[in-house]
Amino acid sequence: MSAQPSRGHERVVEQGAHQPSRPVGLGFIAVYAGAYFALWMALLTPVIVTLAIRVQQIEPAGKAGSLSLVLGVGAFFALVSNPFFGKLSDRTASRFGMRRPWIAAGAMASTLGLLIIALAQSITGILIGWCLSQTAFNALLAVVVAVLPDQVPEEQRGRVSGVLGMCQSAAQVAGTFIAQQLAYSSFWMFMLPAAINLVACLALAVTLRDRTIDRSQVPPYSLGEFLRSFWVNPIKYSDFGWAWAGRFLLSMGLATLLSYQVFYLTDHLGRDPASVPQLIFTSTLVLSACVVVSSYAGGWLSDRFRRRKVLVLASAATYSAGLFFVAMAGSFTAFLWAIVIAGIGQGIFFAVDLALVSAVLPEGGREAAKDMGVFNIANALPQSIAPAIAPIFLAIGSGNNYTALFTAAAIFTLLGALCVQPIKGVR
Repeated sequence: MSAQPSRGHERVVEQGAHQPSRPVGLGFIAVYAGAYFALWMALLTPVIVTLAIRVQQIEPAGKAGSLSLVLGVGAFFALVSNPFFGKLSDRTASRFGMRRPWIAAGAMASTLGLLIIALAQSITGILIGWCLSQTAFNALLAVVVAVLPDQVPEEQRGRVSGVLGMCQSAAQVAGTFIAQQLAYSSFWMFMLPAAINLVACLALAVTLRDRTIDRSQVPPYSLGEFLRSFWVNPIKYSDFGWAWAGRFLLSMGLATLLSYQVFYLTDHLGRDPASVPQLIFTSTLVLSACVVVSSYAGGWLSDRFRRRKVLVLASAATYSAGLFFVAMAGSFTAFLWAIVIAGIGQGIFFAVDLALVSAVLPEGGREAAKDMGVFNIANALPQSIAPAIAPIFLAIGSGNNYTALFTAAAIFTLLGALCVQPIKGVR
């Protein structure tokens, strides 16, 4: 594999799908992975730890309800912005390219959103900052993910997806490490990841040899075009529909674990709130070590044997088992063993599932950013639904029933594994 930047950026002047043909090099992969890593670090650190800490600082008595409000409303903005800005990116006939302007704008706007949260003195301020952050991060995510089908040929996507899966996991470790080291400063717990994301994404924007389209290819923007930003016909494109459903159900389990890990440790396992940043760093380190190993192995195996479905199905089932053991854990040590199982499943799933869905995009990926934006609704929507329905399971019995909550999450994830089986366009 060459260490030179990718040249899979040919100008597209005809209607129809864009299919990159030239292999990407290590230079492109390094910059791309760096931006993907930084994006997830800046986005997931608040979800995993810093938002809950910030909410607890401002409103300790109603922390669970306030966190659910912030996460739920913010997830709605994530849901809308991902496909909407993906569609705009697909329509962008700029001399700077289709993706580059949106990468730069998304990185700057997300930094502003996190700054608002860091300076907020009320739950309302946190809510406003998180809504802006979610809008910007998900606009950025739709465009950055679209770079995969834009630039990477099919025969390399498993390995590149595996690298991206490793980056997402490493981002969780880095973010929680920063939160642990900067626990004395809620401002820098938000702003250091934001600054790293800004620099990495601007580096991608500057170096990306972007696709361009002619203005004559762009149809007039109408209400119909706007509505199509959020829709892919699951009957006509059934493979894409099944892949979407599988990711949605697995993300329900993931959103539950990420959103309620802080309160699980304090309310279910009885740990001191002051020790939570250290405990979450430990659990995230264990999770990420498992994800990194399994992600690389899963991506390599899927390219080597051209088998995506069986790996996605098995990994989702493994992640479900990990959530079930989280539900049954009675100590932090047992919780860590459950995280090991979940990490193995998560690593293989995210390495292979991204390659799988890029192979079943409607119309061969003609509107890759829009379609990947629709697919990313499956990531964003659970961030709203999981906090909304979590109180139902927590209220079972005497209240704070985390066993019921994580058992339900395990069931959702297992159903997600079964959704992969009907897909016909990928082996």
